[in-house]
Amino acid sequence: MMTADGWITIAVIVGMVLVMAANVAGPDLVLLAGVTILLLTGIIEPSEAFSGFANPAVITIAALFVVAAGVKETGGLDLAARVVLGKPRSLAGGQLRMMFPVAALSAFLNNTPVVAMFVPLVTSWARRLDFSVSLMLMPLSYATILGGTCTLIGTSTNLVVAGLARQWDPAIQFPIFEIAQLGIPALGLGMMYIVLTSQRLLKDRRGALQELGKAREYSIAMRVEKGSPVIGETIEDAGLRSLRGVYLYEIEREGRSLAAVPPSTVLREGDRLHFTGVVDSVVDLRKQRIVPDTDQVDKITPSRDRRLVEAVVAAHSSLVGQTVRQSRFRTIYDAAILAVHRQGVRVTETKVGDIRLQAGDVLLIECRPEFVEARQRDPNFALIAEVEDSAPPRHDRAWLAAVILFLMVLVNATSTMDLMTASLAAAALMLLTRSLTGQEARRSIDWPVLIAIAAAFGIAAAIQKSGAAEIIASRIVHLAEPFGSVGVLVAIYAITAILAALVTSKASAALMFPIAAAAAEAQGIGLVPMSYMMMIAAATAFATPIGFQTNLMVYGPGGYKYIDFLRLGVPLQALVGISTVTIISLAWL
Repeated sequence: MMTADGWITIAVIVGMVLVMAANVAGPDLVLLAGVTILLLTGIIEPSEAFSGFANPAVITIAALFVVAAGVKETGGLDLAARVVLGKPRSLAGGQLRMMFPVAALSAFLNNTPVVAMFVPLVTSWARRLDFSVSLMLMPLSYATILGGTCTLIGTSTNLVVAGLARQWDPAIQFPIFEIAQLGIPALGLGMMYIVLTSQRLLKDRRGALQELGKAREYSIAMRVEKGSPVIGETIEDAGLRSLRGVYLYEIEREGRSLAAVPPSTVLREGDRLHFTGVVDSVVDLRKQRIVPDTDQVDKITPSRDRRLVEAVVAAHSSLVGQTVRQSRFRTIYDAAILAVHRQGVRVTETKVGDIRLQAGDVLLIECRPEFVEARQRDPNFALIAEVEDSAPPRHDRAWLAAVILFLMVLVNATSTMDLMTASLAAAALMLLTRSLTGQEARRSIDWPVLIAIAAAFGIAAAIQKSGAAEIIASRIVHLAEPFGSVGVLVAIYAITAILAALVTSKASAALMFPIAAAAAEAQGIGLVPMSYMMMIAAATAFATPIGFQTNLMVYGPGGYKYIDFLRLGVPLQALVGISTVTIISLAWL
């Protein structure tokens, strides 16, 4: 008999799903609101409501954000993108190039660090190739989930189910690769499904800056720096012909101008490249060690932390009416004007120093980090804003960041150190080696993701404590028993998958295992195949962003709505379920 607490818990969960599906608020706020209601009604205690904030998984994810930022800030991710992901010609090819290595890593590593590493990598790679980020990040999460089903150690959910099975029958054994009989077909079907349907089922949720005509355009000269990875490559191979929102229209080399350069032109050290495009693309170029080149940049105070800033010239600014050279901008501000945007068009004088400034001009400036704070009240500027992610990578520390990342993975993979301890130590080493600054570390942590994951533990506690899930699951399994073993398998798979989508994979497995084990015994189904089916059903939570923590990790960066996960995830969940039940029926029953 369902208790009042059970009905209240179900009502709260249904309400949360409806609110998130309508995109009224983000998952972090909705889940916190749900936990608050359950706390006010006395269904859970304060210690249960907020236990997630002290959970090792949440602390681990926070540390992994910092580790990923350290690798990113040193330019390591851009090198990895060039080597591993390459330059596919089509979106489908790009999805496959991304999903194969991600799935392979996730078969042996915890999928959380894999996603933490790949989100910034895939984001910058997709932007550089003009692929939609929203059509890449959800497939990234799904590929890590599917990869984790291919080995017993691929996801902690598998280990939870294996532990529960051994408690039920101490003699049971689970070879590390036996689950691959179910996982590899699911992975193959899943990747095929994603490639064939994602472009139709997912919307291309691009930001405004991804559309060239809707953003501020600049004309800017860049120089191929010594040690740049593009030296010796053609323009096409270096990815400079397909950059999002920017166009290379001229190269200056040894005093000669090469206009309308063909894609086969080989780049050399010291080449002066003339681009026109949006500021985001200038940031992408700097990551390939192609640096701004004006007659002012090399004269300002050297600093590894110089970044890009946009500033609007005020109506009564002393800069109005003067050329950039006459204004002595570099001397006064220790900063260099790289380009000027004026009233919807770019200013194209040959030399930046010859541009005569007007009120309302938007200046693209390279400066030290202190510039923004120091000049916020300067009457010469109406508005000042730092360009996001514009600090140049610390290439000299890339090897340090790579070593730290490798050691973190190694000690965790060999069970020398648990993932939380390893990730915290790696984050600390990133800061100690100055692979990133404290400010960059704080900025790298995605707080809404952490809040949502932590709050989900409170919701899971309410479902378990109220007994609602167990009562509903038992009744559905009882109804399926007349349809034989296959009917019971389908019912248990469906309930486990639904629970995983609403709470967490591990909570779903813990709730359903006793019911599944009893049903297996009653129907003459072996505990081993039933356990493997539980692993797949609980771990493959594709249908909601809160079902699996990697889904939450890509939710914000991909610009998704709740409905996007339902649209792409529900059919994938059904496809994997049909594959799993079919193979178990043929191979084990």
